[in-house]
Amino acid sequence: MDRRDLKVIFMGTPEFAGTNLKALIDAGYSIVLVLCQPDKPVGRKHILTAPPVKVIAQENGIEVYQPDTLKTDEALSRVQSYDADLIVTAAYGKILPKAILDLPKYGCINCHGSLLPARRGSAPVQRAILEGDKVTGITFMKMDVGMDTGDIIDKIEVEIDPNEHTESLMNKLAEASAAKLPEIIDKWVAGELTTTKQDDSLATACPPIRPEEGEFTWDQDATAIHNRVRALSAWPGAFVMKDVNKLKILDSVVLEDESIIPDELKNVEPGIVVKAKGENLIVKCGRGFLKVMELQVPGGKRLMSRDCAHNFTVGKPII
Repeated sequence: MDRRDLKVIFMGTPEFAGTNLKALIDAGYSIVLVLCQPDKPVGRKHILTAPPVKVIAQENGIEVYQPDTLKTDEALSRVQSYDADLIVTAAYGKILPKAILDLPKYGCINCHGSLLPARRGSAPVQRAILEGDKVTGITFMKMDVGMDTGDIIDKIEVEIDPNEHTESLMNKLAEASAAKLPEIIDKWVAGELTTTKQDDSLATACPPIRPEEGEFTWDQDATAIHNRVRALSAWPGAFVMKDVNKLKILDSVVLEDESIIPDELKNVEPGIVVKAKGENLIVKCGRGFLKVMELQVPGGKRLMSRDCAHNFTVGKPII
């Protein structure tokens, strides 16, 4: 089938989805409708902001539909009216009812940001970093009514750099998915692909990130703290509390060369600053040392450590 004759409905919301939508537009598919979550207030002024997928769709003259739920007769009727051949989803953020899954001739393909059955759920990228995974990837899946339980069409592996944050890993995954998606669709429609059932015994869940998950304590392993920093730097941020004061660590690296730490400071209590000069703002952890690269002090703005290390005292708690 010519790509221009394949009627596709695309469902997705964030940048990850936008990259995949752009790839389908550039590849010449007929995108008849785009669904995304409703506009949301953003920032301190709560400015109502369109999701990235909506912006891309409107720039390309594609109709956008933003229902609060798909579990209504109105939503079903609206989607059904486009007589789509295929539905493609990428980080849409809503469950598709069976009535909608059954509509298109070629079913529904989902681009999921993990190597299923590992990390089923809404926060696979954050939790992969949080738990120290070395590799993640994209799974192209034939959707069913479960949460990321459908049969696997194909996978792409993507390595995770030990200092990589969620945002950059999301971008890598989106680019990997977008580069492969047109080929997947063409072969799927042509009947050239087979699927593999997931082994449910190997499944792991990754529920949404909760705000309180950003909190850590300095008696934890430096690597564990570093993983929390890079997983949650965009939201809610990794932070440590002292009474009512919150110190956010927005970027960090685990110190590898401990020879730069004076011997008398190598066994101090966790949370003590052991070096504070130039670009070196280093804190003792329960195991190892964390080099703070960017932080936000209580009531202050974001600062690079090279601009504020001199404000901290060696031998004293960082907060």
